Amino acid sequence: MSDEAAAGYVRVRLDLSYDGSEFSGWAKQAGGRRTVQGEIEDALRTVTRSGQTYELTVAGRTDAGVHARGQVAHVDLPREVWAEHSQKLLKRLAGRLPRDVRVWALREAPSGFNARFSAVWRRYAYRVTDNPGGVDPLLRNHVLWHDWPLDVDAMNEAARRLLGEHDFAAYCKKREGATTIRTLQELSLDKGADGIITATVRADAFCHNMVRSLIGALLFVGDGHRPPDWPAKVLAAGVRDSAVHVVRPHGLTLEEVGYPADELLAARNKEARNKRSLPSASPSAGCC
Repeated sequence: MSDEAAAGYVRVRLDLSYDGSEFSGWAKQAGGRRTVQGEIEDALRTVTRSGQTYELTVAGRTDAGVHARGQVAHVDLPREVWAEHSQKLLKRLAGRLPRDVRVWALREAPSGFNARFSAVWRRYAYRVTDNPGGVDPLLRNHVLWHDWPLDVDAMNEAARRLLGEHDFAAYCKKREGATTIRTLQELSLDKGADGIITATVRADAFCHNMVRSLIGALLFVGDGHRPPDWPAKVLAAGVRDSAVHVVRPHGLTLEEVGYPADELLAARNKEARNKRSLPSASPSAGCC
């Protein structure tokens, strides 16, 4: 996965959003399942009248049912294709894409840009309500209903103990050869006048199921089943706890992806590819 387009190609950044309700996640899958990547790549191939598929690289792959408001991807297009179609490509995609996915901006990316490896943080929101009557029917695909009253102050107290760089193995679905060390930069909850509790979760990167597992632990604190120090104890134990439930995906939305200044892209790409270890995990940690 190169940080530069090949000779004769132009790297194009796409800013997009989608309602994940009817998608089997972002990534293309075998068996003809409907995915966000598949829809956009098919639309690109059609509107550029190309005989080949131009593959997208995304900032963060989302699971089935997860939404995105501020997703970012890139695609490398032949220079002649970009020159011919760039001025009308956005409008043509709007006419070709289904209504549950939109591309909002298309522009030539700066040198060294990689939608995945250049990102310095991703910000998600998880929305839940403890309204005894349930969820507004118009929001049912975007807000989780929790049928116990929630103490937001207790949830925030628990959340503060999880901030910083840690091994989040206890909150992730382990993948062979992949690190679970992440820096959790923000985790806070706020209850709006409409009764919807929005959890803001920001980190340099996320491992599989991390956000939904963290929210599951905080809900257990909020409804009084566990004390505020329990999620941090689970984190320190480093193993999955059967009491931590992975909440349903429909309350989760990728809101924004942050990138450094153009001149810092190359350094960020290199840093993001390094497999991390915690300072105490190795005598040589932090040396380079």
